[in-house]
Amino acid sequence: MSALLWLLIALPLGAGAVLGVAGRAAGRAAPAVAVAVAAAVLGLAVAVAVGRPAARAPLFAGMPARMAVDGLSAVLVVTVAAVTLCVLVFAAGECGAGENRGRFFGLMLLFAGAMLVTVTARTLPLLLMAWEAMGATSWALIGHWWRGPRRVRAADTAFLTTRAADLGLYLAAGAALAGGVGSLELDALPRAASPWLEVTVAGVVAAALGKSAQLPFSFWLSRAMEGPSPVSALLHSATMVAAGAYLLLRAHPLLAAVGWAGPLVAWLGAGTALALGLVAVAQRDLKQLLAASTAAQVGFMVLAAGSGGTAAGTAQLVAHAATKSGLFLAAGVWLNTLGTRQLPELTGAARARPLVGAAFAVGALTLAGLPPLSLWAAKDTVLAAARTESTGLYVLGLAAAAVAAVYSVKAIRYVTGAPPQPGPPPGRGPGTGARRGGGGRDGAPEGGGPGVVVPLWVLTGAAAVAGVLALPGPAAWLRGLTGDAAGRPPSVPEWAVSTGVVCAAAGWAWWRAPRPGRARQAPARWAADWLGLERAAHLLLVRPVFGLARALAAFDDRVVDGAVRQTGRCGLAVARLARRLDDGGIDAAVRALAAGARRLGHWARRPQTGLLHQYYAQAAVGFAVLVLIALWVR
Repeated sequence: MSALLWLLIALPLGAGAVLGVAGRAAGRAAPAVAVAVAAAVLGLAVAVAVGRPAARAPLFAGMPARMAVDGLSAVLVVTVAAVTLCVLVFAAGECGAGENRGRFFGLMLLFAGAMLVTVTARTLPLLLMAWEAMGATSWALIGHWWRGPRRVRAADTAFLTTRAADLGLYLAAGAALAGGVGSLELDALPRAASPWLEVTVAGVVAAALGKSAQLPFSFWLSRAMEGPSPVSALLHSATMVAAGAYLLLRAHPLLAAVGWAGPLVAWLGAGTALALGLVAVAQRDLKQLLAASTAAQVGFMVLAAGSGGTAAGTAQLVAHAATKSGLFLAAGVWLNTLGTRQLPELTGAARARPLVGAAFAVGALTLAGLPPLSLWAAKDTVLAAARTESTGLYVLGLAAAAVAAVYSVKAIRYVTGAPPQPGPPPGRGPGTGARRGGGGRDGAPEGGGPGVVVPLWVLTGAAAVAGVLALPGPAAWLRGLTGDAAGRPPSVPEWAVSTGVVCAAAGWAWWRAPRPGRARQAPARWAADWLGLERAAHLLLVRPVFGLARALAAFDDRVVDGAVRQTGRCGLAVARLARRLDDGGIDAAVRALAAGARRLGHWARRPQTGLLHQYYAQAAVGFAVLVLIALWVR
């Protein structure tokens, strides 16, 4: 059975790598190959979810790479595989003749494969590898249309933001090793010695919050909207953003080992659900609304993880994955055909394509949390878990649920409204939002054929019924599957209160119909700008880092390089002095000695005449001098 687990991982990664390397050479075959691989992966996912295999391989000394499928990962592998298949079927007809199909579909398979490794990894090194691969492929997919500088900057922003948070996992790994967890098994992390246990928990929480676009990292999700709609559908539903929530659900024993971790995660999740819900309400761009709602909905999963509701968070994750992927695909169809994603210009879009519009309406109603759709039941189980933790958390989550109904109904109200009066086609004037090339394509097929309708309605149907996992009978099964022994279903009064609040908020949002052209006040503009989070990040982090870099560069140029240059100048001066000393002193002395020797030789040579009488005369003079010396000395 372990061979099936290896095949589940190797098939998308291997096929994705081959298609990515082949690039344009893969041509027309890439979509069909990718869909076939995704279908096979779904079959393998179902098989391993039933069989629950485990596998291991040597990686580092004392740290094997270990994978296993338990109850939580069984739900996730099927969810990831199913959403990937639907998205790839939808995207199969979207690439034009000039597109690099091999690269796009290869990256999509690598992206999904990295998520499958993430949810089956049982050791931190293997999880880190998959975590990094997911971040790298998301960067490449967001910037798939790399000829647009704005898209490249958006991909860089998303990558750098999540990458900065990802450093938390490296911190956690180092702290766990220092705390005595030599194997880095995920189940063994709670046994790390203090204070390294606290550092490990902090690193895991930071990495998970960054990947899931929770406060204060949420703004990268706004920039990720520059990618094609199939990328957004996959990234915002069952991969990447869901990875952080999954990690927190998986790491519940680690959070419970430190008293402050669970409450901190729960309050951050609830705060993100409310704050980013308000951001979604303020949006006039459909994809931005859906992006903000993703961060808000993932906030409910994070709230469940911090409150100990593993089964509730899992039900929320599955329901949201189906709901959000369908909504993004429908938005991609409209962006492709109408060339705009601005809500006022999408008025009546649902009536123009009834099948797509109906799927979007069902998905948006599900997102609103209205009964009997899936997120209604899933969200109430999350609120029940929050209430066991804190009444304040419950109230904050209930307010976030009401806000979710407002932004969802707002989107429905626009797209199902009366079409505008005949005139220029919508979306062709200035300010129509992001578009690609000259045709406004955003990675969605143009028509309403089976390639669009079938996966869209499969996801919509799953979104509508996935909430059965939160109903009393299936919820008990899910709690047993995920090992959530402490979880409890919501009581009847809790059902009634949350249903009443959500229905009242939805009714108010429908009654307060959007008024295009109405000037927005400063708080609304601030919310529409994602609470100024990106500007705050630039102010608090980016600018200081660049300032520090410039200061260090100046220090290097003026101090370090200046010292090196001054040392060189001093060396040259010493060399010049040594040269003058050598030329004017040592060489002069040598030359004087040589001259003296020459003169002595000259004088010594003069008596050597070869005449005998001169030699006798010289000898007589010499004897006379010696006699005088002898007499003088005596």
